[in-house]
Parts: sequence; structure tokens; C-alpha cells
Amino acid sequence: MEKVLKPMSGYLTLVICLVLFIASVYFFITGVDYSITFVVIAFLCFILSCFFLKGLMIIQPNHSRVLNFFGKYVGTVKENGLFFINPLYSSQRISLRSENLQGQTLKVNDKMGNPIEIAVVIVWKVGDTYKAAFDVERYSDFVRMQSEAAVRHLAMSFPYDNLEDDHAPITLREGGDKINAILEQELTERLSKAGIVIQEARISHLAYASEIAGAMLQRQQATAIVAARTKIVEGAVGMVDLALKKLSEENIVELDDERKAAMVSNLMVVLCGEKAATPILNAGTLYN
Repeated sequence: MEKVLKPMSGYLTLVICLVLFIASVYFFITGVDYSITFVVIAFLCFILSCFFLKGLMIIQPNHSRVLNFFGKYVGTVKENGLFFINPLYSSQRISLRSENLQGQTLKVNDKMGNPIEIAVVIVWKVGDTYKAAFDVERYSDFVRMQSEAAVRHLAMSFPYDNLEDDHAPITLREGGDKINAILEQELTERLSKAGIVIQEARISHLAYASEIAGAMLQRQQATAIVAARTKIVEGAVGMVDLALKKLSEENIVELDDERKAAMVSNLMVVLCGEKAATPILNAGTLYN
């Protein structure tokens, strides 16, 4: 598991390194003219300054260092600033900033077997540096591959729309926040082993594949036309029924069954027709 360390400040060590370096220069210049001993001291001061300098590290905001000591995990430094650690430690830089992953457009089959195109945008960051550093190989590649697998699984689990599955509770096209929540949950489960935190996941592109897009568009248009016609007929029937009741209740005119049938026919043509009706003047009677 991740272990957070708080190393000592590195400013004092930096001063010591500068003093040792200056001393090495001084003794080297002095030793050239007077004694080989000064040269040895200069060499030792220089080695010590380099050794201490190796233990200095600068951590920028929203960055971290994972420390190892000859293959053993020591801990993770997440604080910002200049620090001094054991010079024998090896370190690995891991960013803690949020990153965007713009997934490529994938062509997959939905639950009904229709080929569709889908792409997502994922916002993620490293939450556990130990898992990101040691449990997976190159966690950024792991995020990309597992995200693609999650998107494919999501697309195959739900229909694109409810044209073929009228009883589908959730569809990719109309699922909205529910689909995004399901995607976030699956990504969290897949990427938790790498210590990755999913902050947001959204579908950025969703469409039928090009080979069936035209046919599906015609189908959607036909469905919309049928639905519109159904509403028009329902409204027309209601208006005709209301007209007949008003004529009967207010005794405006007495209509037998044949005249009612003719009136209903004329009203339905007028109300359901796509074009405006053209009036015709009848100089005779209904029976002539």
C-alpha cells in the first residue's frame, strides 16, 4: 500500500553542498602549489558535495516521487518544495494532475447487433502511487487499453435506441447521465488495480456506422411520421365527435346515419390531409 513520507528540508543540505564545492576548489588550487594532501582533501570534498547533491530533489505542485532502496519500496513524497533524502534512494516521478483521455472512435455492435461508432472523453488522475508504479506496467498505457475495453463492453450491453427493443429501460442515445454513471463505475472497477481515480467519463461521439446510417435515418423518419399521423388521427376523431355532439345537443341540424357518415368523411379528409382543403359549392342535395 501507499506510504506517504515527509523528508527533511533540503535547504541546509544545499548550503553544505555549496560549502564543500567551494572548499574543494580552494584546496585543489592550494594543493597544486604546496601539497598533494590538499589535492586529496579537495577530491574528497568534491565527492561529498556530489553525494549530498544527489540526495536533493525538487517536487513541483501536483507531482510526487516514489522512493526505492535497492528494490524495496520506501514511500512516496507528495509535498512540494526542496527536500533531502538518502542519496542511495532511487526515485520515480509520478504526476498527480488530472489528465484527459480522448478515446478514439470505435466501431462496435450494440446489444441488438447494429454497428455503431462510439467515443468517450475520460478525466482521470493517479490516486495511489504505489499501485501505479508497481502493480501495472506503464499505467498510462493501462488506462488507455482498459478504457477502450470498457467502452466496447458498454456499447455491447445496451441498444443504440429503442426502435428494435421497445422495452429497453436504458439506451445509449437517451441514457444520458445513467449511461455515463455506468461507464464511470466500470472504469473505476477496471482501473482501481492501477491506483487510478476516474473523475468524469462522458460519451463524446455516438452514431450509427456509415454502412447503415442512411437506412436507420429513414427508419427513424418513418417512425416519426407514423407517430405524428397517429396523433393527428386521434385529434381529428376527437374533433369530429365533438362536432357531432354539439350539432345534436343544440339542435342545429338533424342528421341521419348517411349524412353523419358523409360529414365524418369530409371532416376527416380536411383534418388529416397534408394540404389545405378546397371548398366545393354543392347546388343540389346530398341525395341528388
